[in-house]
Amino acid sequence: MCYKSLETIVKNSTNIVFFGGAGVSTESSIPDFRSAKGLYNVKNDLKFSPEVILSHSFFINHTEDFFKFYKTNMIFTNAVPNAAHITLAELENKNKLKAIITQNIDGLHQMAGSKNVYELHGSIHRNSCMKCNKSFSLNYILASKSIVPICDSCGGIVKPDVVLYEEGLDMDILESSIKAISIADTLIVGGTSLVVYPAANLIKYFNGNNLILINKSPTQYDNQANLVINDNIGKVLSTVCASFI
Repeated sequence: MCYKSLETIVKNSTNIVFFGGAGVSTESSIPDFRSAKGLYNVKNDLKFSPEVILSHSFFINHTEDFFKFYKTNMIFTNAVPNAAHITLAELENKNKLKAIITQNIDGLHQMAGSKNVYELHGSIHRNSCMKCNKSFSLNYILASKSIVPICDSCGGIVKPDVVLYEEGLDMDILESSIKAISIADTLIVGGTSLVVYPAANLIKYFNGNNLILINKSPTQYDNQANLVINDNIGKVLSTVCASFI
């Protein structure tokens, strides 16, 4: 019944926005953060929690240790788009989906073919020198002979364009995300527990008719949604949209 209801909503919508979290990429074998097998439960030899390691102050004060953890636990070069990424790209191609707002940094939405993607927490595929701002690819980071990647122009440290704890979100991306949500007729929220702020606050800007929550576990916003589906995001989207994409 829930699937049929969502199918009807999607068919009748002309301005869909998708807001996704870590659960969108778990089906591509990228671990989430808070589950039993998630990143925050990963044991490491640094005697620091992942939340501490992925902070701005830790990056500045323990740069080598940061990159050891980052390269091992945040980069998955073999990951490919799953059914969720592919279906969303097809919905955009059909001009139904107008924007994707993601908390993920893996770039899988773009790999699947999506064009209008707002990456709230940055991307592993963008990196820049902290001194001269020269841009570098992910391959440059991975191919670095030293643990800490160094700019080949000025010798500065090359920092990934990912938002660490203690850092603010990119205001242009945040404002664009808010605008997209505020004019959408349908907002589909998938694969996120909606506990990470300020990202979780974005829902309050939605003024449309249909708020859809798709997540394996309940969220604090379930009672505000028109439809709640507790299942795999890829399975739900590909099944619901199969008939018209």
